[in-house]
Amino acid sequence: MLEGVHVARQATLEQLQRVHDGSYLEFLQSIDRPILLDADTVATETSWKAAVLAAGVTLEAVDRGGFALVRPPGHHALPDRALGFCLLNSIAVGARYAQAELGHERIAIVDYDVHHGNGTEAIFRNDQSVLFVSLHRWPFYPGTGAQETSDATTVNIGLPAGSDDKAYAEAFTASAEPAIRSFQPDLLLVSAGFDAHERDPLGGMKLTEAGFRALSARCSALAPRVVAVLEGGYNPETLPHLVAAAHAGFESR
Repeated sequence: MLEGVHVARQATLEQLQRVHDGSYLEFLQSIDRPILLDADTVATETSWKAAVLAAGVTLEAVDRGGFALVRPPGHHALPDRALGFCLLNSIAVGARYAQAELGHERIAIVDYDVHHGNGTEAIFRNDQSVLFVSLHRWPFYPGTGAQETSDATTVNIGLPAGSDDKAYAEAFTASAEPAIRSFQPDLLLVSAGFDAHERDPLGGMKLTEAGFRALSARCSALAPRVVAVLEGGYNPETLPHLVAAAHAGFESR
């Protein structure tokens, strides 16, 4: 079990509105019974509070240089709608908070969840102050993230089903690391999803604990300040061990 600080901080509407449309936030607040927001995403009368807490704990992690162990995840959430279990895009809220309230100017986001972080990409596409780098299975849900959609501040690295530690390491060396070093961020945020693990029921990949530790350690070496936020990972037996391995990687700097 990880030792750490337990907080119950809520993101404010002003902080959320830097990323999400006001009408969408009003809709989430109004939910008073279980409903389907898309084919995969259920919301209930308590979902708004959970999502606002997840975003708030992410802000606390940005303040502390920590690892936000939160659910629901966030990287699929778009400015105006939920998607793929995600209601609010916590890592995007954290990035805008770091810029608006903490004075960070250049932020890189690395997403190694097995699914492409389409919401995060959409929020920051064409924003020259934020570099988004995603290593994900391709082709796969949500259908975005093809390599040819990359540009100066969006780096999509699609990996085939069954990719292992070696494949991820090679892709990180070839594409992710050079882009991040060239961008020279003063803050790096990591969408730490663990559904690329070999025993995850959804991912179809073959990353191990050692692979996640190595990815996290390599991320931690690429900026003076690094923060992580939990995304996917759907095997309750393996998830705590994978989080601990990644945490050890982040702490190895």
